Amino acid sequence: MNSDPLRIVIVLIIAVFSVILHELAHGVAAYWLGDRTAKDAGRLTLNPLKHIDPFMSILVPVILYIMKAPVFGGAKPVPVNYRNLKGREWGMALVAIAGPLTNFLIALIAFLIGYFSGALRHDPTGVSYFIFAELVYLNLGFMLFNLIPIPPLDGSRVLYAIAPDSVREIMNKMEVYGFIIVYALILIFGNVFSSLMLNGMEGIINFFYLLVGQQ
Repeated sequence: MNSDPLRIVIVLIIAVFSVILHELAHGVAAYWLGDRTAKDAGRLTLNPLKHIDPFMSILVPVILYIMKAPVFGGAKPVPVNYRNLKGREWGMALVAIAGPLTNFLIALIAFLIGYFSGALRHDPTGVSYFIFAELVYLNLGFMLFNLIPIPPLDGSRVLYAIAPDSVREIMNKMEVYGFIIVYALILIFGNVFSSLMLNGMEGIINFFYLLVGQQ
């Protein structure tokens, strides 16, 4: 498969599909835990127009792919009112973890289908290999990126649930500038960040191979 435009289109479709399911998982988890905010906002839907952020859902993943860097991205955050959630902070942690968990499950299911169908074991230059490989790698990238414990990323919601009040105060102050901090860290420590992401992805993929009996 040598067509770069086709590769970019495939990556874009997978990225949009993955971030939509990620955000939908947040909304569904919140609904199950008692908060109707996402449902009332019309976000419990697979309609991409309700979820896509042109910058984070399209531009960032494509640019990272072209740069051969670990691909990550996001969508419009699903609105959640944690005061309505059962368990409050712990409920918010469950809502947050639902997104990365969904990406992990997509990666695992794609790996298993690709492996047992032969798509990931034959012809690494083929379209089917590329599709399944990108389903795995992009979703693992989304998962690991969102688990970074810096507000407003999902990992911070889990940290917030177990953190002492002093740490929570700092995290609350960081909320507005969280993405700026994350991007600054990536720009300054880009090579370290890429290495950590790739090592994390490779470790999970090795675990997948263990699941199917491959060392």
